[in-house]
Amino acid sequence: MNRRALLLAPVAALILAGCGGDPQPGGADRDAAPARTSAPARTAEPAPTDRDPGRPTAPGTLLVADFGGDTVTFLHPERGPFASVRVGTAPYGLVVGADGRAWVATAEGVAIVDTRTRKSLGRVPYRTGTGPVSDGEYRGGGMGIALSPDGERVHVGVNVPDGPGVLEIVDTATREVTDAVPVGRRPFDVDVSRDGSEVYVTNHDSFDVTAVRADTLAARRHEVAPYGTEGGLGSWLKPHYAAVRADGRLLLPFEGERLAVLDPDTGRVTVEKMTADTHQHGAALTPDGTLLVVGTGPIGSADENASLTIRARNGAERVVPLDGPHEDVAVSRDGRSAYVTGGFTRDGFWDGITVVDLREGTTRRLPGGTRPLGIAVLSGG
Repeated sequence: MNRRALLLAPVAALILAGCGGDPQPGGADRDAAPARTSAPARTAEPAPTDRDPGRPTAPGTLLVADFGGDTVTFLHPERGPFASVRVGTAPYGLVVGADGRAWVATAEGVAIVDTRTRKSLGRVPYRTGTGPVSDGEYRGGGMGIALSPDGERVHVGVNVPDGPGVLEIVDTATREVTDAVPVGRRPFDVDVSRDGSEVYVTNHDSFDVTAVRADTLAARRHEVAPYGTEGGLGSWLKPHYAAVRADGRLLLPFEGERLAVLDPDTGRVTVEKMTADTHQHGAALTPDGTLLVVGTGPIGSADENASLTIRARNGAERVVPLDGPHEDVAVSRDGRSAYVTGGFTRDGFWDGITVVDLREGTTRRLPGGTRPLGIAVLSGG
């Protein structure tokens, strides 16, 4: 039995005993699902600001989802934050289209922001009922989100507390939900195949990926559990984020030890070795196919600290240490820098991002945002 499996039993016992509420900073693992009696305190929300109103947003600007508030924040990659826009409670993931519109998964609906003018364009309510609007790790509402390659549809994974999630599809022209497809529990991440023919929903609490045909909405469930499913909701050995490789395979990192490679056509999963030995979340691919994976920091006593894994196409890895937990990652337009959000919900989260030079392996901190989770690099001016 490996070192992580040994830790599952006490976690499951805590859950069966009904101990605790939502994880507090410094408390239990964010990935377990204990009885929910309260939500973590939210960071005080500053009023939205814009230090340079009227000037178009420059290409290369960073946009982050402020999970600890109700805004998205615009950051210059050298100088830090300069504007924020209110979007709705506890924004999680976001995606930006070629037309400059950002689509943000909040607890209240999918918010729309014109990133060129830094103005709110309203919000699309979910079709799925998720209970009272709330914040915290287990809140209902949107989590993962992705755009179709043609920009005509937004796909958002909607978390339904204590039950299976739903993939909702938004028509970007009419700004209405057109379809809803049942998926697995807690849809952390949503990705789209490069040709737009399929949508992939990574379901954290059900150890699976739901592949949904874009034309017929037919869904297939693929279990992705390289450690098995022992421990159920009490396990942290679950899928979190995925990246779609050029050959159509999905790359799902686990614990800095195993990279699950899923063929969505057959459901076959192969496993490759990883070297960071730490709990992992966000994943992204650079233009040349290098895989970036965020190591959030220790969950078990044998885990290493937070890190960014830089994995070449041949499997060779470099591991860059990070200062404290981080959540997600985006790549600069030139492929030279990675931007890693610091808004994790366990102890050590911070209001900013770490910038990693992918060639040199050096890091610098850039304050900004309010417990930022999702991140995008803007391409339009």
